[in-house]
Amino acid sequence: MPGDSALRPPETVIDIVRKLRNAGFETWCVGGAVRDAILGIPNQDWDIATAAAPAVVQKMFRKVIPLGIEFGTVGVKDQHGVVHEVTTFRRDVRHDGRHATVEFGASFVEDLKRRDFTINAIAYDPIDEKLFDPFDGQVDLKAGVVRAVGTPIDRFVEDRLRVLRGIRFAARFGFRIEPVTWEAMVASGPHLGRLSAERIKQELDKTLEQARKPSEAFVLWQQCGAFASLIPALANVNDSVLGAIDVHPRPSTVMSAPRYMVRRQLRLATLFSGRPASEAVSSLKKLRASKAETAYVGALIERWHKLEAEMARALSADFLPTDAVLRRWAADIERLRVRDFMRLAWARWASERALGTGTRTPTARAVHDVYRRLLHIAWNDAIEIADLAIDGDDLQAAGIPAGPFFGRVLLAILGIVVENPLANSRDFLLLEARRLYDAWSDRGPAAPGTKL
Repeated sequence: MPGDSALRPPETVIDIVRKLRNAGFETWCVGGAVRDAILGIPNQDWDIATAAAPAVVQKMFRKVIPLGIEFGTVGVKDQHGVVHEVTTFRRDVRHDGRHATVEFGASFVEDLKRRDFTINAIAYDPIDEKLFDPFDGQVDLKAGVVRAVGTPIDRFVEDRLRVLRGIRFAARFGFRIEPVTWEAMVASGPHLGRLSAERIKQELDKTLEQARKPSEAFVLWQQCGAFASLIPALANVNDSVLGAIDVHPRPSTVMSAPRYMVRRQLRLATLFSGRPASEAVSSLKKLRASKAETAYVGALIERWHKLEAEMARALSADFLPTDAVLRRWAADIERLRVRDFMRLAWARWASERALGTGTRTPTARAVHDVYRRLLHIAWNDAIEIADLAIDGDDLQAAGIPAGPFFGRVLLAILGIVVENPLANSRDFLLLEARRLYDAWSDRGPAAPGTKL
């Protein structure tokens, strides 16, 4: 059992528990914060379970938010503006594998009995400083076991999402899944399609965020049929792709929100990187992923499939690619995506080297050297249309009208500059643009004296 400091909720939580207890209502701290405290993991998100009905909780506290009154949950806002969930003891009376109808007035043991796993069914009384553990969750924590409360298949029939949650806990803590619990998870695999897209995506994200090695979770997703039921594009995802996800560092809560997001999205893009970009995009749309995240993942995977084979051949050769080749790669990837693209490439090739699955897998040194050169070129050389010495107004002033050839001309002269940066001069590019336009249009050569 951990020291007192590990099992010490914030004073604001203790104040809520004390007020409910003083009013005559049995009240406990429950959930993941208790589990994490026993494991010595900091967690400030302490949930509270009480015998007080939701209406009573709303009357007792000045600032409340009805987070889920039908399920007995009231959000109590403390003096710092932090919201703490207070939920009434309850029992399930009906369920369909996605939603449950609950009934209040249950005993606390009945309330704990409806929880998913023994490691999550431990309660703590911060007033008397004692644990209540009717299902031996502490024993399972010490043994490193994920075990369903009661009869496993009953818990998963009540809520199929518990299959994915249990797998996530096992991967996050490095635990094994108790055999009967695993058998029930496998039996539940074909029924997971009843889950909503939002709940699936949320669990996928949590696994990518919390597990040091998400591959360990996704192997179990595959084995129990979760991928086949929920994300068919990943049903046959291979070990090399799964191993590459683990190469990316896990997001950290001390990071800024943008950096945290990038790390998770890189892991997500790597998970889908063995499939065509169109399949990844289609899958993420079905999962109700944001448009920004879907576009990010799709763009990285599209570029990976376009360039991976060529890059692998070049980086596995005895000589490194020229600057002209790197400029072309940077132009294809796009400046703002180079860093993340190379992180994806690094992870995929590192996994192939570890497994010995790649026939021409670049060495870590070759990838590192090219990454530094590619990043320098991307931010210092002309690789995008906006970098050209001329723009659309210049083309129109030179007599090239907006129309079907406009974009084609700009792309063509960008290709010239990518091959030879010295060509990026206004006079030369205007001459070349007009030459290309005359060659492609029906007008023929420009008349003498035409302004260029």
